[in-house]
Amino acid sequence: MSEIIEGGCACGDVRYKLQIPPLFVHCCHCRECQTHSGSAFVINALTETDRIDHLGGELVAISVPTNSGGPHDIYHCAGCQTALWSDYGRRAGMRFLRVGTLDDPSQLPPDVHIFTRSKLPWVTLPEDVPAFRVYYDMKEVWPADRLARRSAIEK
Repeated sequence: MSEIIEGGCACGDVRYKLQIPPLFVHCCHCRECQTHSGSAFVINALTETDRIDHLGGELVAISVPTNSGGPHDIYHCAGCQTALWSDYGRRAGMRFLRVGTLDDPSQLPPDVHIFTRSKLPWVTLPEDVPAFRVYYDMKEVWPADRLARRSAIEK
């Protein structure tokens, strides 16, 4: 049985519960994530949309530019504008939840670091977490049960 953890925006208007475990947790160091977040990286918990129970508060989807030209919508609290999750590619069944919005972000550490080619030089990566210069082959890195969950979304 999955556990439930909670999170929300800075002003407290938007609250959610997340059923864990997520599919996978990325710490992304790409330039787009750096620009969109105003930080050195973004930690995203990839999860099925139906595993996020939106408890309240108005969300606004903001489409942001991407190098690929593909769609990327970031869902923000309408009041304080905290970014809570992203939809890369307008896939209704999957969200990339911002781990920093959890009440206790330490509960979901990164499974991998990606796009480390653009990692800021003063960021030190842990030796026990896989890191990839760009991306990776999911079939080689993800556990089988998580791959099966992801496949179920994409059907």
